[in-house]
Amino acid sequence: MKCEVEFMPVGDASRAGDSIIVRYGEENDYKLMVIDGGTTDSGEKLVEHLRAHYGHDVAVEHAVLTHADADHASGMRELFKEIPVTNLWMHIPWMLAPEAIHLFENKNWTTDGLTNAIKPEYDILSEILDMAWEAGTKVYYPFQGTTIGPFTVLSPSRLHYLHLLPQFEKTPVPDQDAIEATGMWIGKASKSMFAKALESISAAFQKWVAETWHNERLRDGAHTSASNESSVVLYADVGENRRILLTGDAGVRALSWAVEHAIAMSLPLQDFSFVQIPHHGSRSNVGPAILNALIGPIQPEGTEKFAAFVSAPMDDSTHPRKMVLNAFMRRGGRVLATQGSNKVHWGGFAPRPGYGSAEATQFSSMVEEYDD
Repeated sequence: MKCEVEFMPVGDASRAGDSIIVRYGEENDYKLMVIDGGTTDSGEKLVEHLRAHYGHDVAVEHAVLTHADADHASGMRELFKEIPVTNLWMHIPWMLAPEAIHLFENKNWTTDGLTNAIKPEYDILSEILDMAWEAGTKVYYPFQGTTIGPFTVLSPSRLHYLHLLPQFEKTPVPDQDAIEATGMWIGKASKSMFAKALESISAAFQKWVAETWHNERLRDGAHTSASNESSVVLYADVGENRRILLTGDAGVRALSWAVEHAIAMSLPLQDFSFVQIPHHGSRSNVGPAILNALIGPIQPEGTEKFAAFVSAPMDDSTHPRKMVLNAFMRRGGRVLATQGSNKVHWGGFAPRPGYGSAEATQFSSMVEEYDD
């Protein structure tokens, strides 16, 4: 089948986010999937875009919320306000928490007590869920092995998600020993708003270092939040050696789980036609080893084997990281960043009027130096 992937522009400065429209099927017989809604502003633009290109009576077959972060979830409310949606796929932390009650430090939690403690922390998700139920939308969990349209969920599994849940920033204190015993300890997000502000300021004093095609500065050992690691990773094989990988904000753990499941299910890796660069091009989410396993080893200089899109806001001095973009280029990616404009991988569909050829990002000879 044809499978088009369109990245909407989301945010500016340090306000990033994701909002993706997938059209799959044939020219006159297709369905639509929305993956994340970005911020509230981008959600409004998403609705306008759907109506402008697919008609005022447009309907969405599948809406997928990759994870609970507001920069992915907020705009989904706008979608449900305006557009009929048949199926919603999202994790619901407060409903799943009782299954992980033994992984919280407080052993006196009751099922109702834990549920009631967590639900108010996820008001955006709760609002989306209420809107979906009111509209008659069917709601499902997007766990590993599930089929959503042309996609298969590679990560997370239900087990992985339950071990990540107590480690989310908005959930009660986890039982670290119990989680470490399973090998799935990641840790609570530790960055305060003040620390994030300092990070933004320090970007103005970023040090740079030279990098060549054969001298990769990106390191293994990257670490991101448990919430990011809960991101839904989607894999599609639409025929004629065209394979698509969408990663949300997944980090090395989630991508490793995705690789393990793909291998177990005999799903080919390292041979994609389209790949999403995770988490707005952050170096906290990828490293050389996982990229080699997932998309393949370093190619001869100048090789382009697949399209690689990154959702990144305009005027953000820290995203996407140049060393991350270079890493995808080394492995055959033709890299394009949103940064204020829609980017479309046509996937067999005819280009729409008003769209032109996008200019790919060039390999950077200077990249950001690590702080240590």
